[in-house]
Amino acid sequence: MDRGDLANLTAFVAVADLRSFRAAASRLGVTPSALSHSMRQMEERLGVRLLHRTTRSVSVTDAGRRLLDRLRPAIDQITGALENLDQERLHPMGRLRIYANHLSAAAVIAPVWHRFLSTYPEVHLELQVGEAPIDIVAKGFDAGIGPQDRAAADMIAVRVMGPMKVALVGSPSYFTRRRRPQTPDELLQHSCVQFRRGGDDGAVFEWPFERNGKSHKIAAPGRVMVNDSALAVRAAIDGLGITYTIESLAEPFLRSGQLVRVLKDWSPTFGGLFLYYPGHRQVPAALRAFIDMIRAARGSKQPKSSLKNPFTKD
Repeated sequence: MDRGDLANLTAFVAVADLRSFRAAASRLGVTPSALSHSMRQMEERLGVRLLHRTTRSVSVTDAGRRLLDRLRPAIDQITGALENLDQERLHPMGRLRIYANHLSAAAVIAPVWHRFLSTYPEVHLELQVGEAPIDIVAKGFDAGIGPQDRAAADMIAVRVMGPMKVALVGSPSYFTRRRRPQTPDELLQHSCVQFRRGGDDGAVFEWPFERNGKSHKIAAPGRVMVNDSALAVRAAIDGLGITYTIESLAEPFLRSGQLVRVLKDWSPTFGGLFLYYPGHRQVPAALRAFIDMIRAARGSKQPKSSLKNPFTKD
């Protein structure tokens, strides 16, 4: 059965229900003559008369009645499925699959996912975290979140986090044992939580600093190394050393007093994060609602610095 057969069967049900080519044609958005021609062609192809017709009335033949009885449940199911799609277009529901790097998951998604799922109880959120760039379409994801260069040229990229300020933090207990650094070079005398970009073969990045237009990098020493931004903050809270992170991840713990900030005037700002997805037409309602909620929570300022994101793999 091809698409034309399905359309003709749907038209047959409409004619049989309304017992009028004119009324059925009006419901289907076609002309009565075109509808009559389609029905005649279908009868000729099937070799069975389905409708009795005169210039004044239409009725269903016995064969047409048997076909109608078998068609109606299927047509009702198809109609219901299309109505569900229309509801999904207007109301967020179903599964939303997102691929994000660790920083994006912690800084962009985690702060809003409780409110998002509470606001849209019919949405199921699936989040997969990884550092390797992937083809999100081939892997079946609705969207990805990360640096802008993760988005393919033909994808839509929406800023979901503005420029991110770096924060150097440590626990109060750590600073009772060690004097707070006054310059980046003094970090060489401290224990620092190192960060490895990417997977096992990722480089351990040097901590970049900026002040008065001058840039400076430090190969921070330390006994702990992680490749997850949230774990780096956790290590600082636990007193394992000074962590180089972003303000949004450290802010709750700075407010609670679990962390203390140092070298604030040396902290650079680097470009933000983007949510990217294929195409700009018929964006799924769940994805559109997710984007709107993230942007409302974070804003969409343009970056003031071109410093490369140090938490991403080169």
